[in-house]
Amino acid sequence: MRVDVHLGPADVAAALRADVTAGLAARPRWLPPKWFYDARGGQLFDDITRLPEYYPTRSETEILTDRSAEVAAVTGATHLVELGSGTSTKTRLLLDALPVRRFTPFDVDEAMLREAGPAIEAAYPGLDVQAVVGDFQHHLTALPGTGGRLVAFLGSTIGNLAAPDRAKLLADLASTLQRGEWLLLGTDLVKDEATLVAAYDDAQGVTAEFNRNVLRVLNRQLDADFDVEAFHHRAVWVPEEEWIEMRLAPDGEQRVHIAALDLEVIFADGEELRTEISAKFRRAGVEAELAAVDFELVRWWTDAAGRFALSLSRRS
Repeated sequence: MRVDVHLGPADVAAALRADVTAGLAARPRWLPPKWFYDARGGQLFDDITRLPEYYPTRSETEILTDRSAEVAAVTGATHLVELGSGTSTKTRLLLDALPVRRFTPFDVDEAMLREAGPAIEAAYPGLDVQAVVGDFQHHLTALPGTGGRLVAFLGSTIGNLAAPDRAKLLADLASTLQRGEWLLLGTDLVKDEATLVAAYDDAQGVTAEFNRNVLRVLNRQLDADFDVEAFHHRAVWVPEEEWIEMRLAPDGEQRVHIAALDLEVIFADGEELRTEISAKFRRAGVEAELAAVDFELVRWWTDAAGRFALSLSRRS
């Protein structure tokens, strides 16, 4: 397995410092969700995907199980690229169906790529695995190969971006792909508020612990002194944006010192820190966002319950 590194430890550290400086100075305060995912955060998210309330992973897996052969028949792709690949668990459904000779997992976590890549190679002898360590908001031009590519962007990860950032990412991807290449995009769909909120605020409290983990990351990486257990988790449906927000709010005033930034932050009692948005989609909106950057929607599939969608689009 080859690994191309476009995002080293120094780059990650600089990005964390910049995000924390900007986000904690803003009103309302915010942090981007990518900082959830240290080793502990990754395990907690894996636990979340198996919770009864968290339907997206099961729903997307159902579609991939039912439709991967059709993806193969329509695209004939010989090179699969997965953005935000993680452990590439669901991707094996595509690798089983597609006539691919090359696989490019793309992720910010080099250690995870170096662990997952050899497992894929062992399961698929003869497959050329070329991993890329990068941030999909900045390094899409680093995608290897030309022609015959299918880019899979699964898990509704695109929903973590607000509309302007989604537009930029899709435009960057369109400019990287050649005409006739493909995008397989996972999008969670708008549905009733109760179902959505439960998916991000489970009864066992796993999502709450996942949310608070970002404060542990800051404590460790930036020598901060957040009293993690003093912050409680909230999941809120914002109807005018059609997205879920995950927030943290302290019980009582919290004075936090972030030594690596020489920064002191005072949180008022109940003052909320937004840690994630998770936009939900409708078919017309997805199709419009794709068409705006020259992707033609060719297939639209949902799970049996109509909760989640996979769209297959061709670069026109």
